Amino acid sequence: MPITDEQHAQFMQRAIALSRVSGIETKSGGCFGAVIVDARTGEIVEEGRNRVLSENDPTWHGEVEAIRRACKKVGSPHLNGCVIYTSAQPCPMCHCACLWARLEKIYFGATYADVMEHGKFEDADFLGELTKPAAEQGTPCVQLLREEAVEVWKEYGQLVAAGEVKHY
Repeated sequence: MPITDEQHAQFMQRAIALSRVSGIETKSGGCFGAVIVDARTGEIVEEGRNRVLSENDPTWHGEVEAIRRACKKVGSPHLNGCVIYTSAQPCPMCHCACLWARLEKIYFGATYADVMEHGKFEDADFLGELTKPAAEQGTPCVQLLREEAVEVWKEYGQLVAAGEVKHY
């Protein structure tokens, strides 16, 4: 049964409530909350909220926490058939995490511009940084020891081919 408009609103309201807990009530991080829902059943799979400050972990975003918890719950790194509701447009890291998790759709509340205006978050700046040519990026990326690194990948490829490693 498809998710109704009323359910969409309820799931987004829950993500927004989680954002309030993080940013205002506990001050554990920015105002970011997320809810993952099985789109086939309309059931909440998991939730997450920002804990960057309380955990001293720049990756502890609401979407990432929800994805980690949901994947653990379903026993898979992929969340096929699921969608995410997030209180704000996902930053580049969270957007990519949604792609890696194979979420079918991302619903968001506040935009990058809203977050920048009211919270002074740098999400849009990071997005711009990622789209620059490597030579123009502020944090240099330098390749080292490619041949040694590729040797490990070759061994891994053999394990995958032999069925000894589960490959997603």
